[in-house]
Formats: sequence, C-alpha cells, structure tokens
Amino acid sequence: MHFLIVEDTRDVAEAIERRLEKAGHVSDRAETLEDAEHFVAMARHDLIVLDINLPDGSGIAFLKKLRAAGNRVPVLVLTARLAVNDKIDALDLGADDYMIKPFDLGELEARIRAIIRRRSGDADRTLAVGKLSFDMAARRVLIDGEPCELTRREQTLLEIFLTNRDRVLEKEDLLIRLFGHDEERNPNAVELYVGRLRRKIEGSGLEIRTLRGLGYQAVTMEPGT
Repeated sequence: MHFLIVEDTRDVAEAIERRLEKAGHVSDRAETLEDAEHFVAMARHDLIVLDINLPDGSGIAFLKKLRAAGNRVPVLVLTARLAVNDKIDALDLGADDYMIKPFDLGELEARIRAIIRRRSGDADRTLAVGKLSFDMAARRVLIDGEPCELTRREQTLLEIFLTNRDRVLEKEDLLIRLFGHDEERNPNAVELYVGRLRRKIEGSGLEIRTLRGLGYQAVTMEPGT
C-alpha cells in the first residue's frame, strides 16, 4: 500500500518508513505541511501518519483542510502533547486514531492495520474471499488452507485488491502504490504483477478483471462460475 508520513523528526520518520517497508508498503515522506500538501495533490494515499507539531504549522490545521476538501483518507495522528483537548480536536476533525510519542513501532503498525480493516469493512486481521485468506499481520496467504507463495509486491497488490473489492483502480494509481514516487517506474510493471498474481490465485474465488481504458477491478466470483 501507499502511505504518506508527515513527520519533521527525520529518525522517527525513517524508522516508520523502514517498518512499513518490511511489511511490503511504500511511503512518501514530508517534513513540512507544504511538502505534505504537494504529495496529497500528486497521488492518492491509503493512509497518512500525521505529526501535529510541524515547522510551518499545525498538523491539526492540515487535517481540517483535508476534511474540508472532502478528502477521506485515513489519518493516524502522532504527537508529543498529552492534553486531552488535542486528542479530542484531532478525533472530532476526522482522525482515525491517535498515538502519543514515544510509541512502539509494532503497535503503530497494528493500529494502521486496524484502521485499514475498519475502512474496508473487515473486522478481523485476516481478509478473506472465497477460498482465499490473507493474514495482514503475519503476511501469510492461504488458498483452500494451503500456503500460496507470493512475493512482497504480489502480497501488496493482493492487499490493495482485497481492501478495495469492487472498486475500479487505475493503472497509474496501482503503479504509485506499488513503487512510490522515488523509483524509476515502468508502466508495464503493473500488468506484469497483475498477471503473476492472477495465475497464483486462480480458483481462489477472487477474480481480477481488466477494464480496458479504466484499470482493474477485483470481484468475488460466485461458486461454480
């Protein structure tokens, strides 16, 4: 998945980025509100990790601006502040969760997974369709109870499709979610990974459709079809 980390303390931002990268995700990093607004304008993110105290303003003001513009991207707020009012303000403005520094990276990752599950309508840490199940925490994929070996990016692509079932996902959007902005990205890479994933999950009950001129759509296949 594709995350945005808005944090001006470089070692904290790098630690979060490394943790998410190990789970197969890509991240943009912004040290200022100006940079954050730039990244938001460039691409759609699956979640934003947002520090409150930034060099050029308040993360709360950034969150308020996001929601006023109709942007419903999930937001996890980070802050060193202990005041209850700060937490209330963030949640009232549409933050999905709130953590106080210092925090444990494992807990941060777990909370991010929980936010994504809630937004996709899944209450459990395991995403399941037909015979396929994907444990988001253990990064384990099973088809009819048997392990399905996927590469890190194939897992990321599967997670994107599972959490966006029935939605049409543009090819460029998938490209950014898989590779971010910093790497040299080959537009044909999406077709390659989608093709590989299709072959590996064939018969699982999840179908990835190509919609010419629009992108891709993951749908649940009816039994017997």
